[in-house]
Amino acid sequence: MSNPVTQLSETETDALLKKVNQQLNLNSFDVNDHQLIQQMVECMGDPRGLVRLGFAEALGVVGFPAVPFLREALAHHCNPVVRRAAAKTLNLIADPTAIPTLIDAVLNDDDVVVRGSAVGALAQTGEASVPPLIDILASPESTETIKGHAAWALAFIGNKAREQLYQAFNSDSAEVRSAVVGAIAKVAEEQREERALNLLIDSLQDPASSVRSEAAAALGNLAEQSAIPDLLKLLQHSEGESRKAAALALMKIGDPAVLESLQTALERESEAAIQQIIKLAITQLEKKLESDDWN
Repeated sequence: MSNPVTQLSETETDALLKKVNQQLNLNSFDVNDHQLIQQMVECMGDPRGLVRLGFAEALGVVGFPAVPFLREALAHHCNPVVRRAAAKTLNLIADPTAIPTLIDAVLNDDDVVVRGSAVGALAQTGEASVPPLIDILASPESTETIKGHAAWALAFIGNKAREQLYQAFNSDSAEVRSAVVGAIAKVAEEQREERALNLLIDSLQDPASSVRSEAAAALGNLAEQSAIPDLLKLLQHSEGESRKAAALALMKIGDPAVLESLQTALERESEAAIQQIIKLAITQLEKKLESDDWN
């Protein structure tokens, strides 16, 4: 990979940043000066963090005209510092035309910071990023780390793309459904709509353990009382991870009325680790009951 322009000295770099900021402040920056924009991108390889930040912010102000040069740098620049900065700057601009380049960076760049920054830019871009993120989650070739990044991005996008998320829940992929549950949980945190809560509760019966556990955790974090009957059913599931998730969720919801059911679950539980979780839930709810009695 060859760099489009030469690296300036620190003095030249500082002078260029000052000149660019002056032009931006005066609205005299020429967005058709491609050589200047390329030089600004190249300067994001400067060893000084504040200087890199200065050029990133300036390119963010330049906006869409800078995107082709940032995409080129992210895709092909030999310096990972420049690629990192390019991805972070695309985060500031949030232009959907950069999505293919960002996806390629997430999947193929050998620098972990570049991959993480590219995921951040996809999340910031919003609704248009949802289909390729879902493709990543559904692909058997994606690593667990990459799928984790994609799931985080979907949760970040959340409410901006909730219709797409609801549609994606019909996926045959457990990884997609699990990520959608996590994202819908964020939607429910922001806006407690019945549709979101129903999806989370229905997900407690999903055939995939990961989806059931994700849904239980979400409902626990939301302290959703209406989920208690379904969580009590999950507490009797044949799979240990589901019973564990149900017990933790019931503990977080904090309704002492489930104490008897938890005690019954403890008596029939055969796995020592899950017994400890149920005992913890019982202890916490008993403490809450005592506290409520004093109030």
